[in-house]
Amino acid sequence: MNQYSKLYSENVDSLGRRPEALEAFEARVPQLDRVFEPETYAVNLRRLKLPVDAALSFKCAVPAVSASPALIVNDIFQPARRLPDGVTLMSLRAAAELHPELIPASLRKREEITAESALNDLLWTDGALIRIGRGIHLARPLQLVNILSAPMDLLTFRRIVIVAEPDSDASLLICDHTQDSERNYLVNELIEVRVEQGARFSLDRVEESSPLTVRRSEMHVSLDSDAKFKSASAVLFCGDSDSKIHVDLLAPGAEAEINGMVIASGEEAPKFHTFIVHHGEHTSSNQTFKFVADGQSNCVFDGLIKVMQSARFTEAYQSNHNLLASSEARMHAEPALEIYCDDVKCSHGATTGQLDPAALFYMRSRGIPEDEAKQMLMEAFLADVINSVSIESLRDRLRHLVERRFSALGSGHDSCANCVALNP
Repeated sequence: MNQYSKLYSENVDSLGRRPEALEAFEARVPQLDRVFEPETYAVNLRRLKLPVDAALSFKCAVPAVSASPALIVNDIFQPARRLPDGVTLMSLRAAAELHPELIPASLRKREEITAESALNDLLWTDGALIRIGRGIHLARPLQLVNILSAPMDLLTFRRIVIVAEPDSDASLLICDHTQDSERNYLVNELIEVRVEQGARFSLDRVEESSPLTVRRSEMHVSLDSDAKFKSASAVLFCGDSDSKIHVDLLAPGAEAEINGMVIASGEEAPKFHTFIVHHGEHTSSNQTFKFVADGQSNCVFDGLIKVMQSARFTEAYQSNHNLLASSEARMHAEPALEIYCDDVKCSHGATTGQLDPAALFYMRSRGIPEDEAKQMLMEAFLADVINSVSIESLRDRLRHLVERRFSALGSGHDSCANCVALNP
């Protein structure tokens, strides 16, 4: 028996019976990412509260926005103090026990279930349920802060379910932060987002994980007619971070904008994989991903746009631009298009290069020191992704965080802990 199947069997009284999840996972065990093979991590399936000072995460690393943040500490939900009328933000475990009717069926088709998401189906312990009621328009964003801090190496299974009901309009910021940079963490995360007819939902993400954190995240999004979804991801610090984003534009008028920026250094290994599928007519998608790779970092972006036969009059665009700040850094880019109908406008492309020597020479000739000139050019390179962030206060905070991150590179420090120490 696989170690995870055995773990489920030994804790079924705590997790609840999940026979379909067990069958799906066992059928996919050979495809499971090798990072899940070691048995050195503790797993808190019985949801014991581990000692943690959540306030430490807010001193520097968690962007401050005008919202009441809810916390997920080592995958145990801690509620926000205040919630707007018409909004549900609660423990997913509690919702499954008390209000199962609020949790929609999984968005993933059988063929889209990966070994990692099947493992999440089998062993998830908690997470968050977010529902924005019909016609509710939120003036302030919601915020969800994922904190890792434990006295032992820890494997966590996190699940977030989001439903934006018809004609609603809301924004969410998700922050991932590792407090203890001396511990090994392995995160298995599954996010499912359903944006219903005429709704608008934006989801911005900021990752500041430690070099010893391994993160495997999948996000599945479905858009109904005239629904609009916007997402911007910022990876400022990470270890081995792998994010998959799958978006289905199901009906006419659906729109998706998916953007991302990554700053990598040391031996960090950030990866983004996007899979955008157009099913309905008159749907549109736009993607922009940018990487700045320094040190011996190893970065990956691959994106697929798939236009189905039913998706006439689709507009879909994808761009990936990468800046190598070190001769030892590596960038692997693979954009792709699959089009099965006529009457569409689609394009994709990727570029990888170094800082423009002419621009650098011009700035140095004006008396700007070389390190400062490089930092200014790298910040300008990421500006359009930062400007795409939906939450205004987060845009301002991100500019500061990016500046601080590049300053840390210039000083020879490339960990979140060092950066906080340098910039109290």
